[in-house]
Amino acid sequence: MVSDVYDFWLFDLDGTLIDAEWAYTRRTFDRVGERLGRTFSDREAEILWHGLGGARDAQLREWGVDPAEFWPAFHAVEDPLDRAEATYLHPDVETFVAELDGPVGVVTHCQQFLADPVLDRLDIRDWFDAVVCCTDDTGWKPDPGPVRHAMAELGVDDAHRGVLVGDGASDVGAAWNAGLDGIHVERHDPERRGQCVLADRRIRSLEELTGT
Repeated sequence: MVSDVYDFWLFDLDGTLIDAEWAYTRRTFDRVGERLGRTFSDREAEILWHGLGGARDAQLREWGVDPAEFWPAFHAVEDPLDRAEATYLHPDVETFVAELDGPVGVVTHCQQFLADPVLDRLDIRDWFDAVVCCTDDTGWKPDPGPVRHAMAELGVDDAHRGVLVGDGASDVGAAWNAGLDGIHVERHDPERRGQCVLADRRIRSLEELTGT
């Protein structure tokens, strides 16, 4: 089984293991738009929420939005409890992640004040031996810094074979930059993403990892 190939597993959180109901996403971008004096279309909200266009900062600049203004506004309007209530677990996650042996961790761009209520409400915190929320200090994927930080918390190093599973190119890039394998799980129609994400393995469901 694929799960037996690796000594430890790392996962992205948003879009990989969990996601938020569309109504919450739409409401969030409406509030951000009010702060920035700009309307975000459904398609723009979808692209930014899921990172469908690749690096979000580059996408924002392409649309004429300053990332230094967008992100503070975005985090200011998100309510941790509302976010947790609107968040659901992808159906293929529990049967795979919860059954893994060995160290398991999360490396996410989701900020700590949002990630903690989500993990608690979904009752999945005890699945993970480490949860690293990216910051300016740890670095942001595809920087290997947060991956290395998670590895240190798991007590593993380059002598152990590891993998990072995520739904974006930045996840695979972080894995490769840290010397790990990268698995891309595609949660969206590839035509809506508009690009192909290279990875050591590309899957549509974590259930595919239970095979050989």
